[in-house]
Amino acid sequence: MRLHHLRHAALACLLLLIAVCIATELWLAPVRPGGSWLVLKVVPLLLALRGFLYGRRYTFQWMSLLVWLYFTAGVLRAWGDHGDAALLGGTESGLSLLLFALSCAFAFYSAPSRQA
Repeated sequence: MRLHHLRHAALACLLLLIAVCIATELWLAPVRPGGSWLVLKVVPLLLALRGFLYGRRYTFQWMSLLVWLYFTAGVLRAWGDHGDAALLGGTESGLSLLLFALSCAFAFYSAPSRQA
């Protein structure tokens, strides 16, 4: 798989994760009716957007560590809630796993030692 394909797939996954987190916390299944301050959890994801757009290896590296917080939040929501909230939590954790894999793959294949 080419490097730009990995970058575009990771960017799409990041955007989906942002959309799912915002929609979950504001409209679909907020912790409190009317939305909650938990929507601010997307701020670190928004900070990574620029690095993903420009293909900065360092951004992909730290995202592969940060994404585990979103995976954990999704698993806890899927395990502890019912109905739509549980489904959205599962979606969040699945997107987090995919983003982890894509970020690791991009960081691995974009290493200076692999560029020939």
